[in-house]
Amino acid sequence: MASFILKVPNLRSFTVYASSNGAPPGSGSQSGGPVILELPLDKIRRPLMRTRANDPNKVKELMDSIKEIGLQVPIDVLEVDGVYYGFSGCHRYEAHQRLGLPTIRCKVRRGTKETLRHHLR
Repeated sequence: MASFILKVPNLRSFTVYASSNGAPPGSGSQSGGPVILELPLDKIRRPLMRTRANDPNKVKELMDSIKEIGLQVPIDVLEVDGVYYGFSGCHRYEAHQRLGLPTIRCKVRRGTKETLRHHLR
């Protein structure tokens, strides 16, 4: 797994940890598969956030776990035209917010606007 600093226009610098489908760093594999990134919470749009309330007990348990051992499973994020959309990991996302953590580990897949429309149905 590689570790590096990513500078994106209109974002502050943050550390990124990336892996690509198990391919070793520098192998030249451009498979287009998901990568693991540490993204700022405020750069992830949550278009379905208001569809249901999170279980407060589950959020509290996750907060305790994240404080003790860190996030174990990244949330799934769709990247479309440089914008990040989160559709799963609602409890993990809220736990990070309530802990005041600025970033969250995400499994990022690239998608098209059509893919995004499919998720919004």
